[in-house]
Amino acid sequence: MGRTTGLSRAERVSGPALRDPLLFSWFAPVQTLPGVGRGLARRLARVLGEEEPRIRDLLFHIPRAVRELEVAEGPRPELVGRDVVVEVEISRHRPAHGSAPWRVEAESAGGRLDLVFFRARGRSPERRFPPGRRLFVHGRLRHFRGRFEIHHPEPVEGTPASGRLVLWPLTAEIGRRRFSRIVEAALAKVDPLPEWLAPEVLRTLRAPSFLEALARLHRGDDPPEGPSPARLRLALDELFALQLALALVRRSREGQPAPVLDPPGRLVDALLRRLPFSPTAAQMRAIGEIRRALARPVPMMRLLQGDVGSGKTLVALAAMLLAAEAGFQAVLMAPTDVLARQHARTMGTLLAPLGIEVGFLSGREPASARRRVLERLSDGRLSLCVGTHALFQPDVSFRRLGLVVVDEQHRFGVAQRLALVEKGTSPHLLLLTATPIPRTLVLCWYGDIATSRLDQRPPGRGRVDTRTVPATRLPEVVEAVGRALARGERGYWICPAVAPAEEVEIAAAEERFSELRERFGDVVGLAHGAMATAERQRTFEAFARGAVRLLVATTVVEVGVDVPEATFMVVEEAQRFGLSQLHQLRGRIGRGSRPGTCLFLYTPPLSAAAARRLRLLRACDDGFRIAEEDLLLRGPGEVLGVRQTGLPHFRFADPLADAELLSLAAEAARAALAGRDGSEDGLGRARRILLELFGHDGARALLRAG
Repeated sequence: MGRTTGLSRAERVSGPALRDPLLFSWFAPVQTLPGVGRGLARRLARVLGEEEPRIRDLLFHIPRAVRELEVAEGPRPELVGRDVVVEVEISRHRPAHGSAPWRVEAESAGGRLDLVFFRARGRSPERRFPPGRRLFVHGRLRHFRGRFEIHHPEPVEGTPASGRLVLWPLTAEIGRRRFSRIVEAALAKVDPLPEWLAPEVLRTLRAPSFLEALARLHRGDDPPEGPSPARLRLALDELFALQLALALVRRSREGQPAPVLDPPGRLVDALLRRLPFSPTAAQMRAIGEIRRALARPVPMMRLLQGDVGSGKTLVALAAMLLAAEAGFQAVLMAPTDVLARQHARTMGTLLAPLGIEVGFLSGREPASARRRVLERLSDGRLSLCVGTHALFQPDVSFRRLGLVVVDEQHRFGVAQRLALVEKGTSPHLLLLTATPIPRTLVLCWYGDIATSRLDQRPPGRGRVDTRTVPATRLPEVVEAVGRALARGERGYWICPAVAPAEEVEIAAAEERFSELRERFGDVVGLAHGAMATAERQRTFEAFARGAVRLLVATTVVEVGVDVPEATFMVVEEAQRFGLSQLHQLRGRIGRGSRPGTCLFLYTPPLSAAAARRLRLLRACDDGFRIAEEDLLLRGPGEVLGVRQTGLPHFRFADPLADAELLSLAAEAARAALAGRDGSEDGLGRARRILLELFGHDGARALLRAG
């Protein structure tokens, strides 16, 4: 029986390109699940990284590990940093006050143990852990200021001796047991889906059904990594959906005449003459490659890779000026409001002497300003525009769109890129990335795409002195930061998590912010992904103008914060980050003429791989070499993961480790489009469902249209 509860009739009838009825239950809001009210839905939204999470998002949030439980006799020094189960007796509560967390004092066989809760809701710790109660708790053991503690522990039912523990990536707001109950409700609610894999593929993999594979991962029956049948099944589905989407998009663009953008180049020459610096040879080479591609009647699809500070914006602007001089319009789309505004300011400053205006569109613009930009884009008076996702909304139209530039393109799905491209008649497409991508991964994500590389830095950039410091010297680091602030300098303090989660994150940004603000006062600001966008934007702006001079942040600063005056950075728990991400973070400083200092704090002892990563960062600032080394050291899952480099996020697949699956998926996509896979009737519908399920809606529309 189909389950359509939770979607309005309008959404069921006219929802995204007439959504297949079998997907109504998968795309129903999480609030349609029993026991999930508005407050819990908001907390799930933060866990899942979705503003309006659907049941599909919940089921795609797979466990990070399955562990066997072992009970420790009590907290001991040799257990610090490990997940433990210990028996405790609750003594008393010390409720939160100011920025201090809620502490529950408890006794265990090994001595006193504090249970610590950040951002506790009401008096929930007191209700869950009443004084005098004896129980087992699970969490990561820490040692802070002479006391053992566990942040956001989970009660363990019964008297555990051994057993299986399924661990999801969660925040402190939702415990493991509660999340498990929600997932079980979701598995019971969704409709089974038709099979989209050809019969011979299923026989080769001995694969369970799609829904059964999800259930096996969430229940811990199959591990979420390695060659388990459930993981391999879902990985193949993900790679097949991607390869099918890429093939459909390529096919839709082939054979369509593109606008010929071959002007004399006077605007580009005028721009280059007025620059206060000389472009690098790599920039001029890339501009030449793009110019030759734009002059052909074939839609350009080119990837521009540039290391941190290599000058991609100038190359993109030159391409946009070629379109404008040829009588066409060009747009640049960025993934965040911060980054889009930064591009608009930079381009506006460079083009002001030429008398060329740059428009701006985002979801935060006043209605009157938005209306003026829309009118001028529609009638062609505005040739150049920068914006966010707002650019591909239905009410945005162009008179003669000739070039689309997508910055940090990996943060947009195929459907989003396609939606913007379809606003013109086969416009040219230029994709930008600040993360160097090994050729193998380029082929996986884009197919055989033309690539330009910026492997030089503009002259005059400050160098960054990189040092590694053990966390035991934290007081010295704080003193050094104080001296830099006293000199009027600006810098970053990076933490790997917003708040301590059940599964761990050692340095909490909010906790560190409280400590540093108490020490240095109002010059310390805080920015992390769980904050409201407007609040985070205000903090970034205060940092840019110097009202905030020490920005405590998570990796939200990795992309889109350009403050040339920033001269220092401290990164806590550096051994927990990938090479490429540490390199991206380091690229936030030394962007002006003054040299920078980057301190990577680590907790010893370091593994051999972690020590090798940090040594390479001290010795090397070549992003392409670092990306290749990152691939060797941490594997493609980390290099491709959003948490590590911002590259396309694979939920189930590991494209290099799953090289055979990738080949199988690519061949399956080719066979499907050629109609030679011997599929039974109805598989066309199944593949449309697959594409929408994995977010490739635009390609799904192409499949529907044939």
